[in-house]
Parts: sequence; C-alpha cells; structure tokens
Amino acid sequence: MTTMTYREAVRRGLRQALQSDEKVFLMGEDVGRYGGAFACSHGLLQEFGPERVRDAPLSESAFVGAGIGAAIGGMRPIVEVMTVNFSLLALDQIVNNAATLRHMSGGQISVPLIVRMATGAGRQLAAQHSHSFEAWYAHVPGLTVLAPATNQDARGMLVASLNEPDPVIIFEHAMLYPQEDDVDEQAESVDLRRAAVRRTGGDVTLITYGGSLGKTLLAAAQLSESGIEAEVIDLRVLRPLDTATILASVSKTHRAVIIDEGWRTGGLSGEVSAQIMEGAFYELDAPVARIASAEVPIPYAKHLEDAALPQVASIVKAALVICAKHE
Repeated sequence: MTTMTYREAVRRGLRQALQSDEKVFLMGEDVGRYGGAFACSHGLLQEFGPERVRDAPLSESAFVGAGIGAAIGGMRPIVEVMTVNFSLLALDQIVNNAATLRHMSGGQISVPLIVRMATGAGRQLAAQHSHSFEAWYAHVPGLTVLAPATNQDARGMLVASLNEPDPVIIFEHAMLYPQEDDVDEQAESVDLRRAAVRRTGGDVTLITYGGSLGKTLLAAAQLSESGIEAEVIDLRVLRPLDTATILASVSKTHRAVIIDEGWRTGGLSGEVSAQIMEGAFYELDAPVARIASAEVPIPYAKHLEDAALPQVASIVKAALVICAKHE
C-alpha cells in the first residue's frame, strides 16, 4: 500500500495505461507542457513524448472528435476535458457519435474511448465551473459512466476502462484531487458494473457517489453517535446502475437517503429513488429522502456555495427524520 493523493492516483493510472499499450495516448487541453489543469498528467510528456501526450487546441468538439476517430481506427485514446461544463461543447460528438456508432453500425464499429473530466462544486468557481452533469451522461445508452470517489478507484477504474470496447466517461470530482489515502497498486481490476458498500449498517441506507462520499461517511459516523447505524453505498458506476446492491441494502435497512450534488429536478437521485420504489417498495418503512443541490446556479460566495450544496448536517437531519418516523 502506498499513500498518495487522488491526483497522483489518477497519474499512476495514466502512466500504467501508457506503459501497458503503445496504442494508448493522452490528449486534451494543457495535458502536456502544463502537466494538466489539475496536475494529473504532470511529467508524462517528458516520459512518453509528444506523440503519446498531446496538447490539444481550445476546441472540445475537435479533440473529442479526433479521439473518437482514433478509437475507431484502432487506437486507445484517453481524452481529458478540463471541466464538465466544457464537455457540453463536445456533447454532439459524445452523445450522437461515440455512444451510437456500435448500434448504428450493427455492431461492426467499436469506439474504445475514455473521456475524463473534472466535475463538481466547492472551489468558489461560481456558476461557470461548478456543474455536476453526471446524470446527463448516465441518461445515454452506449456510454459507461464512472464516478470514482476513492483514490483506489481513481486509479483502478481508469485502468479497468482500458478493457472496455465502448466509450467510458469518468467524472473526477475536483475537490478530491488533494485527498490523501492508501492505494494498493497491485489490486485486482475494479468491477465496472458494481457499486461498493463503504460502511455497513442496519438502520438506514445512505446512497451517494463522487465528491459526496466523504460527507456521507462523516454523516454516518455522527448518526452512529445517536444510535443509528447507517449503511453507505458508493454508486461509483452511474451507468449501468447497480440496482441489485441498492435494493439489497434497502431491503435490509428499510429506509434510504440519496445524496446527489446534482440538482434535484431531473437528477440521478430521482432515478435511484424510482428504482427503489419499483424494486423494494414493500420493504420501505419510510419515504425515500433526497439531498441535492439547491435549484440555483452555484453561487460564488463561500457561505452561499456551502448553503447550496449537500452538507453533513443536511444528510444527518434527513436520516434522523426518516428513522424517527419508524419509532
């Protein structure tokens, strides 16, 4: 086990990918000479050269499209989009091309493309750079959508994605990059079809992913002090959603709180709630609760940004409310 930051775990994953297969290359804005907007590719240009670590012009549509073309041609591109809001400039390429070509070609064309992007709020970057659009991409058939919340998954999910024949979108919450934790670099490949139970408990299920996992684990610890043992599910794979793990936990605890940094309306929390209603309705002892971001563009001011995002206190309060209904 080695202690490292989340960004270093991503870097180790990128390095392993580049070392393992000459067809792998990294492409995106500032990934080369600058070392990546979040320093995830620092040093890789010097190690692998400009053919394998390619700085792209400021045109997401162009370099994501080039990545799709390279993938069709037999390469294994890893494309970095600086932040999730910029990915909207490549939405046509991702949704109308990468996600559909296998289907539209009758299975003849694979697009083994990995697209990485930073997501989430908490850094006082206001409405322009604080989006959580994971649900938008999780809505699209043909994509595998990942949200690694731990350093182990940051490395392991990237490496495992190289085995996928179809496009993979990886959301890295920007607040996680400095997070330090132990990483087992010899660990087996991550299962890209399964959620992870991060804490076991029998009183309430807390379901989350990405940047909200740490807050949710802290909330579970506070609930334990009140005599409520929460089970924490890290979805980590947003498409395909691991409904079986969710339903198994809810069938045990009979209560659920979903924590999602995306907006509540039309968000991923609504889909998870619907899956619980359809698959475990008669197991519930209380209505499913949802904690999401306020229905506003994320504010710049720190106190307003904090108020707009899910926080430990709001998670604890929601869990206490639904547990009290059963008493």
